[in-house]
Amino acid sequence: VQLVESGGGLVQPGGSLRLSCATSGFTFSSYQMSWHRQAPGKERELVAVIASAGGVTNYADSVKGRFTISRDDAKTTVYLQMNDLRPEDTAVYYCNARLAVARDYWGQGTQVTVSS
Repeated sequence: VQLVESGGGLVQPGGSLRLSCATSGFTFSSYQMSWHRQAPGKERELVAVIASAGGVTNYADSVKGRFTISRDDAKTTVYLQMNDLRPEDTAVYYCNARLAVARDYWGQGTQVTVSS
């Protein structure tokens, strides 16, 4: 099983980034996919989640209206479009795939830094 995040970087406040999480080794279409983040000194938090088959989405209140999660089952990839970025969005962003307690996988993370 592999989950590989990409697309992080340094961006100015108000800017945009698109994160990608390319996956392999499991039946992607059956899994709930999500993005989480962890800022220095803070606990990891859920940012956005997208269900399998139908793609119902849910977002943390802090990112609603600014971030959009999407998935491409043919490419076994999940995305996070982040607009109007703020300094408080600075964190390491992690991709997660979950089917059950015993089917829970994480990527290695990608750094997002929002600073002028």
